[in-house]
Amino acid sequence: MVASKLSSYEESRRKRMEENKKRIEALNLTQLSLALRNSPSPKPSPMKHTKSRSTERMLVAVRRSGRVANMVAPVYKEVLIDRVAIPRRVYGTKRNLSNFAHASEEAREEAFEKAEKLLADLETEYPTFIKSMLPSHVSGGFWLGLSVQFCKTHLPKRDEMITLIDEEGDEYPTVYLARKTGLSGGWKGFAVAHNLADGDALVFQLIRTTAFKVHIIRVKSPTPTESN
Repeated sequence: MVASKLSSYEESRRKRMEENKKRIEALNLTQLSLALRNSPSPKPSPMKHTKSRSTERMLVAVRRSGRVANMVAPVYKEVLIDRVAIPRRVYGTKRNLSNFAHASEEAREEAFEKAEKLLADLETEYPTFIKSMLPSHVSGGFWLGLSVQFCKTHLPKRDEMITLIDEEGDEYPTVYLARKTGLSGGWKGFAVAHNLADGDALVFQLIRTTAFKVHIIRVKSPTPTESN
């Protein structure tokens, strides 16, 4: 019984194979397969050469809403900062402080008395004061403190540029520090240019709000006997 089943299965399998073969021949698939194998390979299609795109930047108008577009465009302008710049100009040559001499009290008082006499001859319409030079004014520190009361009464309430005008008419810009009531940047240039010494008496005459006329009374130089 088993043998009969196997023979019937083999018979049905053989019939299906023959039917499939006839279908392939009818479709002519065998010839098509051989033709494809024998046909030359197709030439590769040439690649398209695309031009590289160059980017270009340009300014365009930005679309704005109707409400913003009707508004007046803002106007920008430079604003100067209210700041006092320290002058960079250097007057005269560097001083040799190795031979710096300190004035005696007698010489200092004598120069001050001469300054008072000069002050009496000046025009009374301008505010004036006398300043006796100290080593910190004319050597190391180069800081000139002024009378607090004079500054509060006559000088600006904020930092400002104040010009010093010597007896020859030459002008020297300096920085006035209102809170410290004194002259800072630029004062060294004036002191060096005029070779100020310890004990010199200076008469400051305020001829404008930010300008002093400066008169210099030289201290008497010590004689060789006095210096020893």
